[in-house]
Amino acid sequence: MQTHIATTPFGRRPMTLGQISSQVVARAAKPEAAVNKWHVFQHVREARDLLGATDRSLAILNALLSFHRETELTGDGELIVWPSNEQLMARANGMPPTTLRRHLAVLVECGLIIRRDSPNGKRFARKGRGGEIEQAYGFDLSPIVARAEEFKDMAEAVQAEKKAFRVARERLTLLRRDVVKMIDAGIEEKVPGNWSRVQQAYQAIVGRLPRSAPRQLLEDICIDLHAIYSEIREVLESFAKTQNPDANESHSGRHIQNSNPESILESEYGLGNKEEADASAEETDNLHSLPKRELPLGIVLDACPNMRESAQGGQIRHWRDFLAAAEVVRPMAGVSPSAWREACEVMGEQHAAITLAAIYQRTEQINSAGGYLRSLTERAREGKFSTWPMIMALLRAKLDAGKANGDGGEGTAAHGKLSHTAHDDGNGLRVSEALRRSLEKPKWR
Repeated sequence: MQTHIATTPFGRRPMTLGQISSQVVARAAKPEAAVNKWHVFQHVREARDLLGATDRSLAILNALLSFHRETELTGDGELIVWPSNEQLMARANGMPPTTLRRHLAVLVECGLIIRRDSPNGKRFARKGRGGEIEQAYGFDLSPIVARAEEFKDMAEAVQAEKKAFRVARERLTLLRRDVVKMIDAGIEEKVPGNWSRVQQAYQAIVGRLPRSAPRQLLEDICIDLHAIYSEIREVLESFAKTQNPDANESHSGRHIQNSNPESILESEYGLGNKEEADASAEETDNLHSLPKRELPLGIVLDACPNMRESAQGGQIRHWRDFLAAAEVVRPMAGVSPSAWREACEVMGEQHAAITLAAIYQRTEQINSAGGYLRSLTERAREGKFSTWPMIMALLRAKLDAGKANGDGGEGTAAHGKLSHTAHDDGNGLRVSEALRRSLEKPKWR
C-alpha cells in the first residue's frame, strides 16, 4: 500500500512559502550524503543569529537530535523523530508547554526541521511485521543533512566577522591610546602646533562612537583616527630630528674623541664663545638705570623683525601671537625644551620669548643658541640680566646700519612714540627723538 508524505501542518497552523522552500531543499539532499549531527549542530549554533534561531529553540533542536539513535545522519536514512511534548520538555530542561510550542515554530520557520503531521496531529510511527518503520509522523531532520554545507559556510562567515570586529576594536583602542598620549607629549614638549585644534578633532571623531557600535562604524572611525595619528607622528618625528640632527649620521660622521657619553649636550650647556659672553656682560651692566616699564611689543618687533617670518600669517598683533611665534622659533634656533622651560621659569614666559627673539635675530653671530640662553638664564637668576639692553643693542645696530646706508635714520615719530605698532607691516625703523638720542649713546649704561 502506497503512503503519502505529509507536507502541510495540522490544525490552524498556516502553510508558508518558507516551509515549502525548506521542503524543496530537503528533497534535494543526495542519498549518499552523510554528516555528523553534532558537528552540524555546532555550526547551527554559531550561525544562529544569521538563521534567526534562539537559544531556547536550539535547546529543543538538541533534544530532537538526541532522539535519533544514530550519530551520523544520511540522505537515504529515516530522519523523522516523533517524541511527545512531555519527552521534549524533559530533555529541554523542563521547558513550559507554551514556550516549547513557540520555539518549535521558530525551528520550522528557520528551516531547521520540517513538520510531518499525522491526520489527527499526533506523533507516532507505524511499523511493519518485520519491525521496520513504514510511516512516521513527527519532525523531519532532513534539513540538517541537506543544508550541512550551508550551515558550515555560515558559521565560518560568523567567525570571520567576529574576528574582524575584534581586530577593529583592538585597533580602535590602540589608536585612541596613541593619539591621546602623542598629543600630551606634543604639549608637554612644547612642540609647535595647534594642539587644541587636534584635541577638538579627536573629540569630534570619538564622539561619533555609540555605546554599541557595528564593525563598519568602528573601521570608519579607525580610518579617521589613523589620519590624525599619522599627522601627529610626522610632526613629532620632524621635531625630534631638529632636536638631534646628527642622530642618523652617527655611523658615517667623523670620529670625535670624547669620554663623556652626554657630550651631545655640551655645546648647549657651554657659555658660548668669549665674544658672546662679553656682549652679554656689556648689555646688562648698571641694571638700576634701565627703564622700569615693560618693553612695548612694537619696539621688540622693530628690533627682531625675523619673528614675523615665523608667525602665523606673517603678522604679530598681540603678545600671545608673539609667544606662539616663539614656540615655532625655539626648535629652529636649536634650543632644547629643558633650556626653554628653565628660561620661562626664571624670566617669565614673555621675557623668555623676547630673549629668544633677540638670540634668533643674531643667530649668525651665536654659535650655540641653547648655551647662550642658559647663560642668560643664569644671569637672570642672579639679577644681572634684563631684556631692555638686548633690544636696545639690536635697535642701535639697525640705526647704525641705516646711517651707513645714507638714510640717516630719518623719520621722527609723532608724540615721541614709535610710528607703527605690532599691526604695522612696515620694514622701516622710525623712532622718537628721545629714543634716538638714547640709542646714539656709545653704550647702554
